[in-house]
Amino acid sequence: MDTSLILLLVAVVVGGYIIMAYNGLVSLKNRVEEAFSDIGVQQKRRYDLIPNLIETVKGYASHEQGTFLKVTEARNMAVNASNSGNMKDMAVAENMLSGALKSIFALSENYPDLKANQNFLQLQQELVDAEDKIQASRRFYNQNVQELNTQIEQFPSNFIARMFSFIKREFFVVEESATVAPKVSFS
Repeated sequence: MDTSLILLLVAVVVGGYIIMAYNGLVSLKNRVEEAFSDIGVQQKRRYDLIPNLIETVKGYASHEQGTFLKVTEARNMAVNASNSGNMKDMAVAENMLSGALKSIFALSENYPDLKANQNFLQLQQELVDAEDKIQASRRFYNQNVQELNTQIEQFPSNFIARMFSFIKREFFVVEESATVAPKVSFS
C-alpha cells in the first residue's frame, strides 16, 4: 500500500472520530441545558403557587405573620437564585424554600378548618406535585451532567473536550435535611 493512502486513511479515521466525539459532546451539553431548563419550569410553577397558598392560609392564621414573611422571603430568594443560574446559590435557596413551605404545612395542622378548606387542599396537592416534578427534573439533570462530565474526563474524548472548550457542569445537590418531613406534634 502506498504511504500517502495509509496517511489519508488514518486522517479520515481520526477526523471521523473527532467529528463523532464533538457531536456526542454537543448532544450531551444540549441535554444538560434542556434538563436545567426543565428544573426552571417546575420551579416557576411552584413559585407561582406559593402566593396563593400564603393568601389562603392568611385567612385562617392571620397572627402568623413571621411564618408568612419567612416563606415570602425564601420564595424571593429562590426566584433570584434561579435567575442567576449559579448552581450553589440555587441549591441553598431551594433548601430554604423547602423548609419554609414545610413550616406552612406544619402550621396548617393547628387549624382544622384550614385543613378542610378545598382551596388549601388543592394548593397543597399542587405543591406536592410540583415538588415531585422538581425532584424528578433534578435527577434527570444530574444524570445528564454525570454523562457529560464522564465524556469530558474519559480518554480520548477528553482531548476533544479540551480542544473545543467543553467544561464540566455542577450537580444540583439538595441537602438531606431539606428532604426530611417535619415532625408535627399535637401536644
